[in-house]
Amino acid sequence: MAVSPQQREKIRDVVLTHAHLDHIAGLPFFIDDLFDGLETPVRIHATAEVICTLETDVFNWSVYPRFSELSNRNGAVVSYQPFGVEREFQAAHLIIKAIAVNHKVPTVGVLLNDGKKQIAISGDTAEMARFWQVLEQEKSLDALLVECAFPNELSDLACASHHLTPEILQKELRKFDRPDCTIYAINLKPMYREKIIAELAELKIKNLEILQLGRVYEF
Repeated sequence: MAVSPQQREKIRDVVLTHAHLDHIAGLPFFIDDLFDGLETPVRIHATAEVICTLETDVFNWSVYPRFSELSNRNGAVVSYQPFGVEREFQAAHLIIKAIAVNHKVPTVGVLLNDGKKQIAISGDTAEMARFWQVLEQEKSLDALLVECAFPNELSDLACASHHLTPEILQKELRKFDRPDCTIYAINLKPMYREKIIAELAELKIKNLEILQLGRVYEF
């Protein structure tokens, strides 16, 4: 998990959109590093399907310790917090609503609301329907973060793995009627990042920016 030591000491809520390795790889080590000093458990917010995958395929003793069966001197170190799709739940100071998207495994995008601002994040996805419908129902939206993983030349791979390319993203954004909302392209595969950025620039999609790594954003 890309956090500083100071941030790591404060984080006790982790929200998972799905169980692919690039989204959960840091979780076992995050819990392991904090294990002895935890005064309250790390709360893992996820759908029932994702929790099942974690317990069956990751925290199964064969791959890594099953933290849900372990405790330190203060008690449990992990607490699973299952959430339902399109039902609000709280994680730390945020009110979150999960929305089903279109990926190879059960996956959600999220609406995040801190009481002042609201942003939407698609997570990993291909073409979507319900995600756009839910956003359309929201009174306000301050930013949209949407994936664009592969360049156009790899559209076959994008379709097979359920991801977006610049051209497919452009078509998807025609379903998004928020002319005043800033859109950030995220989850660009590092190997193709510059190619994807160039292709997105050529499309001149209104209000679209590339989310910059390492920059702190305030909405």
